[in-house]
Amino acid sequence: MRRQGGATAVTTVTEGPAAEDPIAEALTTEEPAAEDLATEDPATEDPATDETATDETVLDEAPPGTGHRRLRFVVWTLVVALLVAGGGLFVMGRQLRDTPATSNAALTDSEATSRVAGDVTNALGKVFSYSPSATAVTKESAKQLLAGKALQQYAALFGQVEKQAADQKLTLTTHVVRAGVTRLTHDSAHLLVFLDQVYERRGKTASTAAAQLSVTAQLRDGRWTIVEITSR
Repeated sequence: MRRQGGATAVTTVTEGPAAEDPIAEALTTEEPAAEDLATEDPATEDPATDETATDETVLDEAPPGTGHRRLRFVVWTLVVALLVAGGGLFVMGRQLRDTPATSNAALTDSEATSRVAGDVTNALGKVFSYSPSATAVTKESAKQLLAGKALQQYAALFGQVEKQAADQKLTLTTHVVRAGVTRLTHDSAHLLVFLDQVYERRGKTASTAAAQLSVTAQLRDGRWTIVEITSR
């Protein structure tokens, strides 16, 4: 309302939209929520969280085939470990089998033990038995039944025995009382032999003497041959 020339002029103001007040608008504008600020402002994000997320992404994005390679590595490691363990057990078993007790067939093979004892008994009975008229037979038997050192020793001594037998009319008969096999392998044997020897001279009473021998024999051409004789 205003005055014009003494008259009061009434101005009618038509109601309409209120004029926008920038100050009021600024005061009444809602502030964004704290959660929105944290989400929208990249500067406020936690670097540690970003690094963790990055690491997880790298792990999740491992090259294809890595799992299969790891599985093959584990399998081969187990295979190698089993082979090593098996080799150790094999060596231990071999050592147990190769002990003196288990390698001595005299303790486990009665048939082979009886055979070597029989061959040695037969050989000793022949080479240590002679008569004044049959020393040549004894010498020939020794060549077939003895070998090595035993044959050399026998040949060196038999010349004296042969002369003595002819001069004294001496007859010697040897009986093996017992032959024990102390050690036996597939081609060698050691025996302890007990002998009774009967000496007979013409016109005199026979005498008996006991003897004990250590004998080593070897398997040659399917037969046990005496290679060493030691008096005990």
